[in-house]
Amino acid sequence: MNLFKYSSPSTFYPLAGKLVPWFGWSAAILAAVGLFIGFGIAPTDFQQGEAYRIIFIHVPSAWLSMFIYLVMAFWGAMALGFNTRLSAMMAQSLAPTGALMTFIALWTGSLWGRPTWGTYWAWDARMTSELILLFLYLGVIALRNAIDDPRRADRACAVLSLVGAINIPIIYYSVKWWNTLHQGSSINVGAAPKMATIMLTGMLVMSFAAWFYAIAVSLHRVRAIIVERERGSVWVNALPEVRAA
Repeated sequence: MNLFKYSSPSTFYPLAGKLVPWFGWSAAILAAVGLFIGFGIAPTDFQQGEAYRIIFIHVPSAWLSMFIYLVMAFWGAMALGFNTRLSAMMAQSLAPTGALMTFIALWTGSLWGRPTWGTYWAWDARMTSELILLFLYLGVIALRNAIDDPRRADRACAVLSLVGAINIPIIYYSVKWWNTLHQGSSINVGAAPKMATIMLTGMLVMSFAAWFYAIAVSLHRVRAIIVERERGSVWVNALPEVRAA
C-alpha cells in the first residue's frame, strides 16, 4: 500500500470519507461504555466523594487538548518544510477541535476545583498555561480568518503553531516545576497507577472515545476544507455532493 499517494487532496478525500463513520461510531460506543463505567460502576472516592467523577471527562479532554496541538504543529511543520497543501489543511481542521477540548478541560477543571479547593479558579501554573493554550488555538483560528490568501495563511498559522508548542511541556511539567494547587499525575510511565483499576479503565476508555471523536470530526472538517480550497478543480466539480449543491 503506497501511503504517499494519499498526500494529494484528491486521493485523501475519499479515504477520509470512508474513515469518518468508523471513528465516529467507535467514539460513540466507547463514550457510552466509558460513561457507564465512570458514573455507574466506579466506586466513590474516599477523599473527594462523588466530585472526583468529573475526571472521566476532564482528564481525557486535557490530554487531548495538548496532544492535538502537537499534531497541529507537526502538520504545520510539514506544510512549511514540504509546501504540501494537505498538511496545511490537516492543521486547519484540527484547530477547532483542539480549542473545544481545551475549553472542556478548563470548564470541567473549574467545576472540579470548587468542591476540592474551594474556588472555581486560581491562577496557578497549570490552569494559566492551559488557558494560554486556548488563546493559542483561538489565535490560530483568528489569524487564518484574517488572511485572505490561503497559502500565506498556511505559513503564518504554521509559524504560530510551532512557536506556541513551547507551551505544551510547560503545561505538562507545571505541577513539578512550581508549587500549584493542581494535583500531580495519577498515571506515570514506569510507575503503578495511583487509582483503582476500574477508575483507570473508565478514564482510558473515555480517552479513546475522545480521541476517536477528534479524528472523526477532523476528517469530516478537512473534507469540507478540501472542497472549499480545491473548488474549480475537475475532480471536485465531479463530486456528487458538489454537483448536488
